[in-house]
Amino acid sequence: MINYTDELRRHNLKATPQRLAISNALHSYGHINIDTLYEMMLKKFSSISLATIYKNINLMLENSYVQEVKIPQNKSVYELTKSYHSHLVCTECGVVEDIKLNMIPLLSEVTTSTTFEISKTDLVLSGLCKKCQ
Repeated sequence: MINYTDELRRHNLKATPQRLAISNALHSYGHINIDTLYEMMLKKFSSISLATIYKNINLMLENSYVQEVKIPQNKSVYELTKSYHSHLVCTECGVVEDIKLNMIPLLSEVTTSTTFEISKTDLVLSGLCKKCQ
């Protein structure tokens, strides 16, 4: 079992009940959007506001505790920060899955064929999951 109190503190964040619940939700669901997270948090904290969810997520982003996955033509989802990976998104049901890809050949090609100095990569591949095919 992951000790979220220690993980939050390691990222210079206080381990509030709301942040612990957000951590647990992100761990359980893997990738979650703000609206779904808010609905889940309302069940635990009946007076929590959407603004409080945004405030906590933004603070967790600033401290690299969570990361945002920007999904084209859809709402962003959030996940606990983990080692580098890309994402697969089903265009039918919206499921988001992690995938580890070797980006070194692609980054090498980009740096030799352009004048860009790449500092960050976010790759989201869209298609149909096995269930929706």
